[in-house]
Amino acid sequence: MTTYSWKSAGLAALALALLSGSAAVAQNAKVSDATVAFLMPDQASTRYEQHDHPGFVAEMTKLCSTCKVLYQNADADASRQQQQFNSVISQGAKVIVLDPVDSTAAASLVKAAQSQGIKVIAYDRPIPSTPADFYVSFDNEGIGKAIAESLVAHLKSKNIEAGDGGVLQINGSPTDAAAGLIKKGIHAGLDNSGYPILAEYDTPEWAPPKAQQWAGGQITRFGKKILGVVAANDGTGGGAVAAFKAAGVDPVPPVTGNDATLAALQLIIAGDQYNTISKPSEIVAAAAANIAVQLLAGETPKAETTLYDTPSQLFVPAVVTAENLKAEIVDKKIATAEELCSGRYAEGCKKLGIGN
Repeated sequence: MTTYSWKSAGLAALALALLSGSAAVAQNAKVSDATVAFLMPDQASTRYEQHDHPGFVAEMTKLCSTCKVLYQNADADASRQQQQFNSVISQGAKVIVLDPVDSTAAASLVKAAQSQGIKVIAYDRPIPSTPADFYVSFDNEGIGKAIAESLVAHLKSKNIEAGDGGVLQINGSPTDAAAGLIKKGIHAGLDNSGYPILAEYDTPEWAPPKAQQWAGGQITRFGKKILGVVAANDGTGGGAVAAFKAAGVDPVPPVTGNDATLAALQLIIAGDQYNTISKPSEIVAAAAANIAVQLLAGETPKAETTLYDTPSQLFVPAVVTAENLKAEIVDKKIATAEELCSGRYAEGCKKLGIGN
């Protein structure tokens, strides 16, 4: 895997990178009336319905107004995703964008499609055991390392020493290869930090209630020894925050996240979550659409790197804390002050200079 320098890259910078890469060559008169499938893994992460799918459809409409997009969401069921995969093939899909529920099980889907001349773009989550035709994602390993290093830097800035304490690590789904990359990155950020990992958990299906239940058990077990929590996404991080709240812990130790969901951003505003990752999913969705059109045209999309023997394009997003939330989220129009600052979050917004 190519090593990337970690830097903040907002929406404008990501869009510029996209336009200077595959998008510039994707407009192709040879492509019309083709069918493309966009298969997403679950609905526990709100991003797929709210951002990825609309972003993909919008870009495909620009690039090929006569193309048809078939959309399905497997709702965390690998068997259902296999049925959906077979269904879109029967409906004539020539390119399938696949975000797999189970990265290992997806290998057979890739082979089946490719044997019929159908191209497969691995999306967000890689498929390690079988090369897809392309992989497009944010840099998941870099994300894990960044959220961990951000938490470590925060603890050190507060002069919090480990003593006999440490941090909890809440990973994503054990069947998700992207979760494995995030997990690897978290370990890279924690291993030499001076803050030991008290306990670690792989969250089935990324389910927030399961993360909350596990975190609740660890709060009972370790109590005040828990100095922070490195959670792999906003859902699991929100589960951890809820567990601390339920246990009457105040203030909540710093908790990380990833995805910049509205709920997580509001937790940051309220001071209950420490960080998240801003990664406008529309950027990756648009890149996938561009790659799909190039593959339909018989072209070879430009790859920045190779991951799991698959040509890949990886985007580098920004770490968001209370200190830069206004600049990274509101000023870049990823979310509005009206959305963020309703009700009990109004006071926190005022402290951060968001809104009136």
